Parts: sequence; structure tokens; C-alpha cells
Amino acid sequence: MANNPRPKAKLSRALGIPLTPKCVKYFEQRPYPPGDHGRARKSTSDYKVRLLEKQRLRHQYNISETQLSRAFAQAHKSNTKTGEALVVNLETRLDALVLRAGFARTIYQARQAVVHRHITVNGILVDKPSYRVKPEDVIAVSERSRNKTPFQVAAAGAHELAVTPPYLEVLIGQLHARLVRLPVREEIPIVCNEQLVVEYYSR
Repeated sequence: MANNPRPKAKLSRALGIPLTPKCVKYFEQRPYPPGDHGRARKSTSDYKVRLLEKQRLRHQYNISETQLSRAFAQAHKSNTKTGEALVVNLETRLDALVLRAGFARTIYQARQAVVHRHITVNGILVDKPSYRVKPEDVIAVSERSRNKTPFQVAAAGAHELAVTPPYLEVLIGQLHARLVRLPVREEIPIVCNEQLVVEYYSR
């Protein structure tokens, strides 16, 4: 399963990034790995650095190792830089765009919204979080789900990003978004040195 059983706060500390808004305060209080020796751990290696970056990317999109390695294989075949192609590939997953549009508070909530058939693409219910959204596709919360409390909260703007990514056109009050174009790496709001991920898989 893509969900990690470890508490999100501990996982955030292990990865060095807060994975949810709720984890931010815990991460700020203890910005070092969990465990008795977390604060003292300083030894590392090239492999560990690359592994950590791969894990960071994987958990920010809440995907399994198999899904990430498959996405890397697809990106490797592209005509653009592998690292950038990989991140764009992940960012155009349906659950990621549900999160960016402000329909959900976290990637975990976004995945659940898709799996529970609350999200449509071009008016058709889609229940696969990995569904690849294409430019001009319209993402929306289904009519039957809009009166549910989580989506009413979302429609009020509770989860909106401070700045909407330029590749998305969002009408949050209508729970409606359109992928205007494919994103470019600089616009994607994740913490990752994707070149290290490429080096991890190319070792």
C-alpha cells in the first residue's frame, strides 16, 4: 500500500520535510530524525543521500516504490530531462492535482477523495489516484458529493494554496479546476532534488 504505517510526524522528521500541515509544528519542534540518536546522527554516504531524496519524492506524492520506479522508467524514455519528466509525470496524477486545486488538505485526503468516487474528470467519475490528467482536462467534485462537509470546507477556500500553480485554473467556490498546460519543474511545489533521484535509479 502507498500509505506508510509510521505516524506522519515521525516520518516527516525522518525525511526532513513536513508531509502535512499538522506535522509542521512537530517538525519545527524537533527538526531531526526520530529515535534516541536522531539528533546525533551525522554520518552519511552518497547512497544514503540519494535514497533519502527518493523517499522524500515518494512520500510527497504518497505512492509506492513500484509506482515510483515505474514512473521513473517512463520518464527515462522521454525526450526531456529524466528528473524533470519524472516530477511532471507525478504532478499530473489526479490525486496530486486534487490537492493543488485545494479540494483536499493533504495528499492522503486527496487520494481518499478519488478512491471514494468523489472526483470527476471531464464529467466522468474517476476512482484511480494515478489517473494521468491531460492539458484542458477539467477536474471537479461530483455533484452528489458537494454537500459533504469536507468539500464545503474546501469550497470556502480552507485548503487553497497561497499562490495557485500557474498550470491550474481553479474556481474553488465551484470546486472546479482545469489543467491549463503541463507544469514545468520550477512551478511544482515539492521539496526535491530530482537529479539525486535519477542518480539513485541509475546506480
